[in-house]
Amino acid sequence: MNTKITLKSIFTIVAIVCATSIVNAQEQTKNYDQGFRLGFGINAGLPTNDPYDLNLGADARIQYDLTKRYSLTLTTGFSNMFVSGDDNDLGYIPAKVGFKAFILKDQLYLMGEVGAAFAVTNGYDKTSLLLSPSIGYATDKFDISLRYEHFNDFPIENSNNIIGEGLGLIALRLAYGFKL
Repeated sequence: MNTKITLKSIFTIVAIVCATSIVNAQEQTKNYDQGFRLGFGINAGLPTNDPYDLNLGADARIQYDLTKRYSLTLTTGFSNMFVSGDDNDLGYIPAKVGFKAFILKDQLYLMGEVGAAFAVTNGYDKTSLLLSPSIGYATDKFDISLRYEHFNDFPIENSNNIIGEGLGLIALRLAYGFKL
């Protein structure tokens, strides 16, 4: 009998705590002005693999704020991987969805994105899986972030000039954004 009373008491306490948390979360969400933001950015980066020397690009990002701290993102644009010498540059269009979480004073954030990179220049037409974690700092208008991007299927050269796949990129993004 004591076991039934103890389990019943624990279950009741857990139910009350959960109900209180749900009501509190709903009240906080109601007070927060959910909505869309649009941002335009420029990107510069250093590829981690040969034969690429530099990456430059521009993007547009639409963001939907779920709460004051969590947002969903959709990013696209155009970037170009420059190659020195006679080799062809690699231009591509990224298309990524992401999740952004603000971790400090609603300005410092972590974000993860996943999507595809569509090669569009110089006869190279392969599409690559694109994974991109980043860390950034955002104000009401400006956003600066540092990210790593991994292109699963774009060609690289190793130290023996053998062509493989799996290109990495470290990039800096400067952006201007506003509420829609």
